[in-house]
Amino acid sequence: MGILNGVSVDEICARGSIRDSDVLAMRRAFNGDGAISTSEAEALVSLNSACRITDAAWPPFFIEALTDYIVHQTEPDGYIIVDKADWLVARISRNGRVETHTELELLLNVLDAARWSPPSLAAFALAQVRNAVVSGVGVTRVGQMLQPGTIGQGEIDLLRRILYAFAGDGGIAVTRAEAEILIEINKAVAPGRTSPAWTELFVKAVGASVLSSLGHHIPPREEALRLEVWANDADSRGAASLLSGSIGRGDDANSARERIGQFLGRMVAGGAGSVWSTFRMQSSEERAMARLERQRLEIVTQERIDDAECQWLLERLGKDGALDANEIELLAYLQRESPMPHPELAAFAARHGVAA
Repeated sequence: MGILNGVSVDEICARGSIRDSDVLAMRRAFNGDGAISTSEAEALVSLNSACRITDAAWPPFFIEALTDYIVHQTEPDGYIIVDKADWLVARISRNGRVETHTELELLLNVLDAARWSPPSLAAFALAQVRNAVVSGVGVTRVGQMLQPGTIGQGEIDLLRRILYAFAGDGGIAVTRAEAEILIEINKAVAPGRTSPAWTELFVKAVGASVLSSLGHHIPPREEALRLEVWANDADSRGAASLLSGSIGRGDDANSARERIGQFLGRMVAGGAGSVWSTFRMQSSEERAMARLERQRLEIVTQERIDDAECQWLLERLGKDGALDANEIELLAYLQRESPMPHPELAAFAARHGVAA
């Protein structure tokens, strides 16, 4: 029995509302056979777009049914191939922007339910926050009064949720596609509008991505991105102003770098660097197994997984000239946490007056 048996899609669209009886009929059919065809999935998307008035039972059903179609109705079960990812993006966004909370929750639920998905899908989810930071409006800002160039705690939590969800069971560090969006978000945050919570997430996520490309063992994302002592540091009263704005040249720049170094020293002494206490270079066997796992995921999802190599990072940090405070902390973090600092990275940091 089809999921739409017992309801008239045309009638529902014509009246512009989805009633509890409609959802009950569709859920009864869905629970009966658990299968959704492509035409039925398309019809559910059409209903969601056409009806601005919906019963409270509709969003959970819509999200559950479409997640099942995208994640479990295509072999291999549990993995999202690039065609399915493209299908989802095309149907929940307009000009690259997700416009409703239900569609955003569908995207997040799909990422969370999948064992692995194309990196471009996670990047698309992260880009919804970037768009809001740049423009000041978007689905991530419902109920918030935030100006362009600012990032709220809710959006930081959303970014962490996306990064956790996308991790799946592959054990792969933050990918270049994800790191690219995080760097764009950081550049979009205006001087004086950053926060310790954003700095920590940015540094740890991009840092893990680069360190992984250099052959380091990376902890699971839940551990690598865990919030440490930033919010509770006794000296955090000055962190927002200390870690905001661009660092220029001359005596003021040197003074700013010195204050940042002092603050970071207190942070590390307080335990914020403890997440990497077992950080080490991978063995040749571990590197070989990681390559095989990556190749398997690329074959399954039909999309390449790119590393955030050191040279790639330096090109993006250096293209605007002066580094901001979050980028300076990222450089210091990479040198501090790597048992074998990359020579190009060390030289770039030295040119900008950044010490580990």
